[in-house]
Amino acid sequence: MLGVGLWMTGLPIGLLKLKVYGWHKWIGLLVLTLTVARLLWRHHSPPPALPDTVAPWERRLAPLVHWSLLALLLAMPLTGWLMSSAAGVSVVWFGVLPLPDLVPRDPDLFDALRFAHHVLSRLLIAAIVLHLAAVVRHDILRRDGIFRRMWPSSR
Repeated sequence: MLGVGLWMTGLPIGLLKLKVYGWHKWIGLLVLTLTVARLLWRHHSPPPALPDTVAPWERRLAPLVHWSLLALLLAMPLTGWLMSSAAGVSVVWFGVLPLPDLVPRDPDLFDALRFAHHVLSRLLIAAIVLHLAAVVRHDILRRDGIFRRMWPSSR
């Protein structure tokens, strides 16, 4: 989504750009739905305690990064949906399900939401890079089993 979002903004006005924006919105709303499902699952099935091999600073940072990722995965599609509404462009999920406009058409609000969506995308990229760095540190460098314990088969 981030790659498509970065690419599509530079496309010339035309049918391809309209199609890609539609796909971007559809997948963004799917991400929103899956993130809500993930939050519900996490409420139902909290993660296991971290092993004693995890340093105190990692114990403080891990939940902060996880919750930041989840918050950003909620905020990105919501700001996108709000942005479409403020632009006066209705969202029809997968071309079938028309979604309500969340705000009335407002060019100034659209500009503010576009800026927010842009900033959130950069924050999400940073959080993903940090998360991937943690995966490399734990699974490749330390081989401490943190990554493998996330899979249901490990419980």
